[in-house]
Amino acid sequence: MTKGRKELKAAAVMQKIMGSYFYELNEAATNKTKKIAWCSSVGPAEILRALGFLVYFPENHGAMLGATRLASEVIPYAVSEGYSPDICSYLTSDIGAYLKGVTPLARSYPGIEKVPRPDVLVYNTNQCRDVQDWFFWYGRRLKVPVLGIHTPRGVRELKKEVVQSVAQQMEELIPPLTEIAGRPFDIDELREVVTSSLACSKMWEEVLKTAAHKPSPLTFFDATIHMGPAVVLRGLNEAVDYYKVLLTELHERVRRKEGALEEERFRLYWEGMPIWGRLRSHAELFFSLKACVLASTYCNSWIFEDFDPQDPFYSMAKAYTGIFICRAEEEKERYLKAMWQLFSIDGVIYHDSKTCPNNANCRYGMPRRLEMETGVPALVINGDLNDLRLFSDEQFKTNVQAFIEQLEEKKENTYGALDESRTNAENERQKITP
Repeated sequence: MTKGRKELKAAAVMQKIMGSYFYELNEAATNKTKKIAWCSSVGPAEILRALGFLVYFPENHGAMLGATRLASEVIPYAVSEGYSPDICSYLTSDIGAYLKGVTPLARSYPGIEKVPRPDVLVYNTNQCRDVQDWFFWYGRRLKVPVLGIHTPRGVRELKKEVVQSVAQQMEELIPPLTEIAGRPFDIDELREVVTSSLACSKMWEEVLKTAAHKPSPLTFFDATIHMGPAVVLRGLNEAVDYYKVLLTELHERVRRKEGALEEERFRLYWEGMPIWGRLRSHAELFFSLKACVLASTYCNSWIFEDFDPQDPFYSMAKAYTGIFICRAEEEKERYLKAMWQLFSIDGVIYHDSKTCPNNANCRYGMPRRLEMETGVPALVINGDLNDLRLFSDEQFKTNVQAFIEQLEEKKENTYGALDESRTNAENERQKITP
């Protein structure tokens, strides 16, 4: 256990579930027992599962490469293939790992030597165009079909015609996917999967909202790990069952007023991608400063409240088009202000991720605008989701420590002003008391 931090017991349950997921994929790929589809993380996994595919998510593998710090070692292999080091380091990490013939799956799951070979690759550009180029590289390399959905960006309002255009693209996936799957499509099976995805989404949202309690029973660093089932198992009942276990533990912490930290003095919001290769060291730094990083936009990205089993295509299109990264600036700002109020945030940390500009919301004045509107202080840190060559540990530590000192000074001034106000009020009360 990290000093000052209380580990969640449910983590052991999650590890078993995730292990079963990867071993099933490995078995299917090795013995050709089931068809495998690769899917972008906010792509139409429900359609794939309804057609009997096992679903694998390369972005999840990219995060594992970052967390195990293999990314910086393998990125040069993708660069030598002609990919710029400035594009998504999930992409360059994953392709680089494939070219070198390594995977963090082999370290965590004995017997798995490589990622599962796909029968089809399906992407959605709602997060970025990089997933399209990423999947087409594998399509050419492995000679398998690539299918895609192209989603509008900078969406101000989820108008019916916008959502319908995405829903139509989803429906157009059905004929080629049924041919690859070798089985007919059944709308009732899709409704069943969407029902499970909706239940998972609601449970995951409830998990994250427990952080609104004081003290918070979990941290952002916990959430980046426990979001695994919401990402790779949505549409399956295993994900729902897991979050029931996790929620029971979190609700018990809330009941006992037990926080994830031994002492919570500051409540912080993380805006942007995690720095996967530094999760533990960053958690330890914030814990030492009595600062609980307890909420983020990133972990909320897998909350899909719009799923509706009665209208699966339209509701999936609405859910996947309405995600934060697709929205216009004013919608993003409205969302962030609501989040800071919900979680009683003292300060915000923006991660300006070098190779993920789509998830970096600090390059066009947003931190300054929101700080002026809300009074919530902000810190922008430079780094990357996977490529640690673009990150300075010392600079991060120095900047965070200075930021916490700023919050401490603000807190002391606020309390001092409140104490003075109370004293003046008491003096005035005594003057008029007979």
